[in-house]
Amino acid sequence: MFVYRWSALFLGCLLSQLCIASTLPIDPRGESLYQQALPYLQQANARMEAVPANFPTAGAQERERAMVLMQEAGELLKPAVALLEQAAALDHPVAQHRLAMIYILLLSPTEVIKEKACPLMERSLAQGFAPPALGISSFCWEFTDTPQYKTALLAIEASAPLYEAYFPQPVVKLECKNEMPQGMAMQWGSSRDDQAETYRLLGDYDRARRTEYYQKAIEINDCYKAKRRLAMRS
Repeated sequence: MFVYRWSALFLGCLLSQLCIASTLPIDPRGESLYQQALPYLQQANARMEAVPANFPTAGAQERERAMVLMQEAGELLKPAVALLEQAAALDHPVAQHRLAMIYILLLSPTEVIKEKACPLMERSLAQGFAPPALGISSFCWEFTDTPQYKTALLAIEASAPLYEAYFPQPVVKLECKNEMPQGMAMQWGSSRDDQAETYRLLGDYDRARRTEYYQKAIEINDCYKAKRRLAMRS
């Protein structure tokens, strides 16, 4: 029961949904449903950020407060999930990612995550949306062994500007940043963070061009993990 923050609007667009729909192949109905889900996701995420990371070992009063916050977050996620499921069914790539993240947080068995979250992340990534790449690398290993995975990663750079208004986005873990998320909420990545992670993943995948891709990740946000791996190779 942990999630999420906002989506900004395109600058200069008086009608953001129409503006986004005109630059991306996104169904306007899916965009409307996604926008309706955002306030619930924002409120749920705010509550999870307020839960101390050490709450299982905290005092009784602090644990009780943490449980209340998590229950409130769970209640807020119910209408959000219903809206995201409808938007995802209309092939909205950002809604697919957000729904997959909720499934990852709520469904602990890896087999269930693979069944529920992986198809959503793969469909989202195929539309050039970068954040699902991290979830796929952690849970959807069968897909990372396919040519389609590398093709999708390579296509992200060209499509990244079209998704700028949807950032920041929650992710499984930003490997380029040597830091932890706040409270019990997830980490959030900017579009540049996700672009750096994409190059890092390409470097992990393509040994022949590993140094080139790692260097690009470092240039974007001083990627910690890429720097460490390059140092190990030297």
